[in-house]
Amino acid sequence: MYIHQCAQSVIKGSHQSMAKITIQNLSGREIVVQDFSKPALIQFGLSQLDWMHACGGKGRCTTCRFIVMEGANHLAPLTKAEERYREQNLLQLNERLACQAIVLEDIVISVPDDCKLPHLDYSE
Repeated sequence: MYIHQCAQSVIKGSHQSMAKITIQNLSGREIVVQDFSKPALIQFGLSQLDWMHACGGKGRCTTCRFIVMEGANHLAPLTKAEERYREQNLLQLNERLACQAIVLEDIVISVPDDCKLPHLDYSE
């Protein structure tokens, strides 16, 4: 019983109760993350933010990419889909897929030019 309680304390202490995704080229818009089991794409949707994702968020394309400006170590490890795209040079070292990347702590990201949606006003 004691070991179980200690393990629960470690797990609870390993993540904040809330994290923030700041989108630099969307005028610094902030997305609050409270469910650390859902990828960034889901977090965007929960915040009513449109985000490109041609394959429906299944990790079968790279249209939901984002550039990590700060906090790359605040994301869960790469998924198999992301590793595959890295091996094919379709995902750069500073990029992640929004449909795959799980945010654990605060990060700052940017939307690549070829992933921008025409109806949103991007800043630079």
